Amino acid sequence: MRVAILSDIHGNLVALEAVLSELACEPIDQVVCLGDVAVLGPQPRQVVGRLRDLNCPVVMGNTDAWVLNPWPHETRDEDSVRVKEVEEWCAAQLTAADLDTLRTFQPTIEIALGGDATLLGYHGSPHSYHDVMRVTTPDEEIGRMVGGRRATVMAGGHTHRPMLRRFETATLINPGSVGLPFEVQPGGGRPRNPTWAEYAVVTWQDGRLSVDFRRVPYDLAELQAAVRATNMPHAEWWLQDWT
Repeated sequence: MRVAILSDIHGNLVALEAVLSELACEPIDQVVCLGDVAVLGPQPRQVVGRLRDLNCPVVMGNTDAWVLNPWPHETRDEDSVRVKEVEEWCAAQLTAADLDTLRTFQPTIEIALGGDATLLGYHGSPHSYHDVMRVTTPDEEIGRMVGGRRATVMAGGHTHRPMLRRFETATLINPGSVGLPFEVQPGGGRPRNPTWAEYAVVTWQDGRLSVDFRRVPYDLAELQAAVRATNMPHAEWWLQDWT
């Protein structure tokens, strides 16, 4: 069984298509998306439509839930105001059919890998799409987040950073972000967004597990063109962090 795990597309169809083009060249039994699909990128409606065409299971992310039932944004500075306005623009692009698609997203999804092995997918944790799981998160806190849920592989997104760790008998992974990966700069400063799309492929065969973390590059000029072809607010500000 080979499962491609995508997360945090954030309205970046250019990055999503780079991933899907790579996956089309190899045998994949199932594609799973861990949420945060539309908001904060230039192509929210196109990404939702592409996922609808794929007909793959999708987890409800925090930004997906916000689109369906908006809650107030915290505006701390000018950047947070810009983020708020971009997110509101993204939500306004979605049609009634798109919103119906988002309503099909589930809090968690479970995939049979073969035998007794399973994959449990969620956004932040099985408990909440707001939860943050990191490689440094204490086991006690992970235990609270997962509650009584257990699986051979437990996969979540939300942090935009790839992760691999053990928790009890489970392997916990985060595939990173398809559409909005973060690259921390040496010495601090604003994180940069590299023009690669992150995802993972989980393989379970004859009782053996392998996890392949991937980065597929794409053309910055193509992303810039996609942004500038829209009326997304603060477009040049949004693009300035991309490398």
